[in-house]
Amino acid sequence: MRLPVSAHTSRPWRIHEMTGDFRVEDVWALPTPGGPDDLAHLVRQIANGAGGDSAGPPLVYRALFAIRRKLGRRLGWDDPGAGLGTRVPTLRDRLPADLQEGARGPESRSLPFTSVYQLHDEWAAETANRTVHAVMHIGWVPAEDGGHRGQMAVLVKPNGRRGALYMAAIKPFRHLGVYPALLRTMGRTWRTTAGERTSG
Repeated sequence: MRLPVSAHTSRPWRIHEMTGDFRVEDVWALPTPGGPDDLAHLVRQIANGAGGDSAGPPLVYRALFAIRRKLGRRLGWDDPGAGLGTRVPTLRDRLPADLQEGARGPESRSLPFTSVYQLHDEWAAETANRTVHAVMHIGWVPAEDGGHRGQMAVLVKPNGRRGALYMAAIKPFRHLGVYPALLRTMGRTWRTTAGERTSG
């Protein structure tokens, strides 16, 4: 379920310290009910397969990302000089000392994101190309039923007019195709792996 931006901005996440020049693009409630200590399970699930299904990410997700990769190659969006540490510095350069020294989190096998930091209740990962510098923030929040669940926010800093046009162009595909398919897969995998979690 899509949430208002305030569902992210009203919480005392550490990510706010590093992303004052980013805007919150999307916030979603994740279908991952659990106990207070289950964020690490969710982070591993996401890092292992963009939703965690053994068959891989949903077909619509794979198809749209295949199109995006082809466009990126043709238009030079993903050239070596376009990413983290080249076009833009990594957010790890902005981390305060306690986060620099803490856990970084896993690297994703299926998403083009690099982990920034991981805490008990939040994980941040980032990506960059010629169009945008983006952050995926996964938080672990109290749920209405007394338990907990995941919450995903996507923060972006478009690269000029081209980046703003790119974000506007892909918005319908994200909202109608990518996110709904990804959340269905994520929820299905979360349910089938309930026995692997120690709480919830």
